[in-house]
Amino acid sequence: MAEDFRKQGGSGVVALIGGTDGKAAVTVAATSDIIERVNAADLARAAVIAMGGQGAGGKPDFAQGGAPDGSKAEDGLAAIRTALAG
Repeated sequence: MAEDFRKQGGSGVVALIGGTDGKAAVTVAATSDIIERVNAADLARAAVIAMGGQGAGGKPDFAQGGAPDGSKAEDGLAAIRTALAG
């Protein structure tokens, strides 16, 4: 789904957080024109850590991770916003 959104937009970052059974999955995708400034793996890692997880992995343009507390999805998105602003 993140890949589809990334292809539809122009330049930017797609961040998706979904939950199942109280846990969360985080996916972050960045368009190729901004990966010199924005690293999807760093953004996913920030979200997962903000949600009580250990980290995430992937490539500069696409990364995923999991977190134990899906109720903290807003915290994960806030961490991504903060990382992008900094």
